[in-house]
Amino acid sequence: MQLILYYAPVTCALVPYVTLTEAGAPFEVRPLNFGKSQHLAPEYLAVNAKHKVPVLVIDGQPLSENVAIQIWIARNFPAAKLMPSSTMQELQAISLLAWCASGLHPFIFRIFAPQRCCDLPASEQSVRRLAREQLFENYRIADGILTGREFFFDHFTAVDAHFFWCFRRGTQLNLDLAQFGNCMAHFERIKQRPSVQKLLAYESEIQAAFDKAA
Repeated sequence: MQLILYYAPVTCALVPYVTLTEAGAPFEVRPLNFGKSQHLAPEYLAVNAKHKVPVLVIDGQPLSENVAIQIWIARNFPAAKLMPSSTMQELQAISLLAWCASGLHPFIFRIFAPQRCCDLPASEQSVRRLAREQLFENYRIADGILTGREFFFDHFTAVDAHFFWCFRRGTQLNLDLAQFGNCMAHFERIKQRPSVQKLLAYESEIQAAFDKAA
């Protein structure tokens, strides 16, 4: 089986990099430099017309969207236990993955690039404020789920990897996250996993290469 992961630094392509590593799956990484609009190149649009990452190419077949990618990895590498074992908990995990993708990610994007969400004059601060309020509402929900827990379920799953990215972006956007103590503890705990340490080292290497080429 040939696996190719299209990846860009800082993006949610972090998630399959981590889970593929957790699964011990052999995969090739093809990094894209968004600063040079490589995600808009015809070659990449032929892979993913939505011009975003991640994309996991499986024996020549591209699969996009993190929720689908995580389900595929979990089903094809069951020994990694990237999903809970019971049917109901597996469905709850898929629900949480969808929540990360649709309930947190859009607000993160609005804080990062408010001008791409509203083009009215002087609207950027209002877009950021409203997005921050909605993002924090979701962080509070996660903080409650993580009360007294190491992970979202009784062991590390793909949900932990996806939420790690969602919370990490909050730290990178200089948001005041001190009120979310359980989320912060989860973030620091997941950050120490070998798979995440490998990702962070790779991200730093690729970002340095992109900066040098700028």
